[in-house]
Amino acid sequence: MLVVVGLVSCSSADESGADDQTSATTPTVEATVAEGLTSPWGIAFLPDDTALVSERDTAMIKAIDPAGRVRTVGTVPGVNPSSEGGLLGLAVAPGQRARAWIYAYYSSADDNRVVRMSYDGDRLGDPQPVLDGIPMSDFHNGGRVAFGPDGMLYVTTGDATERGNATDPDSLGGKILRVTPEGEPAPGNPTAGSPVWTSGHRNVQGIAWDDEDRLWASEFGQDTWDELNVIEPGNDYGWPDVEGRADKQGVVDPQVQWSPEDASPSGVAFANGAVWMAGLRGARLWRIEV
Repeated sequence: MLVVVGLVSCSSADESGADDQTSATTPTVEATVAEGLTSPWGIAFLPDDTALVSERDTAMIKAIDPAGRVRTVGTVPGVNPSSEGGLLGLAVAPGQRARAWIYAYYSSADDNRVVRMSYDGDRLGDPQPVLDGIPMSDFHNGGRVAFGPDGMLYVTTGDATERGNATDPDSLGGKILRVTPEGEPAPGNPTAGSPVWTSGHRNVQGIAWDDEDRLWASEFGQDTWDELNVIEPGNDYGWPDVEGRADKQGVVDPQVQWSPEDASPSGVAFANGAVWMAGLRGARLWRIEV
């Protein structure tokens, strides 16, 4: 795991578009935080600043302490690595210190699902089911999990290469879901009894909240535009009918869009008044003032 300096800046999100980028600097390694990881995918931090990192293909969860020491704290059973699938996102339940709940999103042989495991500072406990039945494929599995400022668990899912999932209210695919820590549909969701928070997503890869509690999400496009969206309950973000800005009634346009060759976004974070988004294919870090 590296800390890399070398980024591209955008103007403020309400004015940004594909042509608002500046030239990227040549990336340089500022520091090596940890080495020897295999396909690291998700990261979540404990109260003592220890990082928990998921390895997509080994199904292992590694702990990296502030000194950079790496150790394995558990292996999640039932993970079925396949192309983009495997052990994906991690989240730490808020407000716990002595014994934490660690949430993990992974691909099984049948579906994508979320489990939680107790963590005593040494080893992970056995997984307990939280949410299952999320469509799974070799591609477009979503996989990010995070607790919001409201204490609810947000789960991003992909369309699992079935475009219709994104707009099907009975499918958990192509959505951002909002559930209680136990996996029940959260109170206040747009449809009572449903975990669906938003729809019309192709493959959401990152979520983060800013200092005004707005939720931002990065999303893989297909051939035309990748997106950074502000997420509000009940909205349709356009897939599969549109990519990028379309000015179409009933569809919410992205705040920022990029060509996939410049972005192919992964995780996002908020810090210092900006959303920071990693670009996989673009091999760069984007800073978007918000």
